[in-house]
Amino acid sequence: MNVFLKRAIVIFAAAALFVPVLAAESFAAKKTKDQQRKEIRAMRDKTLAKLYRLEPGSRKAIAGAAGYGVFDLFSLKILVTGSTNGRGIIIDNTSKKETFMKMYRVSAGLGVGAKDFRWIFVFHSRSALNDFVNKGWEFGAEAGAAAKDRKRGGALGNAVSVAPDISVYQLTEKGLALEADIGGSKYWKNKDLN
Repeated sequence: MNVFLKRAIVIFAAAALFVPVLAAESFAAKKTKDQQRKEIRAMRDKTLAKLYRLEPGSRKAIAGAAGYGVFDLFSLKILVTGSTNGRGIIIDNTSKKETFMKMYRVSAGLGVGAKDFRWIFVFHSRSALNDFVNKGWEFGAEAGAAAKDRKRGGALGNAVSVAPDISVYQLTEKGLALEADIGGSKYWKNKDLN
């Protein structure tokens, strides 16, 4: 492969990573803060309704947790690189306080495609919830798991344990996924919406 072609591939891949982020930011900037919050809350409600239908025990697990979060994510992969960006909301079950969040992830690996999916986080302890909200969160590249570990019992069903006191459900267009690949993802407060 000649040098020109290698450089073209690198430039194309780099552009593929940042174009979705810039487009999402530009689109969101045209909406008021209240409109954006309303959309995120509606996404949360629709996502939870689907989760409760597919995994009835999840309602009890979420209600009994310290808190939960729902994220709307879009992933784009072109050739050897890809990115995922999204937005979401964290709810403290005790205070009912809402915290709006952002998420971003870069991934590597051969492929082409786009997908839209949702992650529902369940925080089993107050410290896990507070750390996620107040310090942000970054999962290492190796983070991810399959729904084989059910040590928390039947209430969580097909949730995946991704960190101490944090489980995740992943919803795709096809339904509930039995794995969650959260590796390389970073979460932080959305300063514009909080």
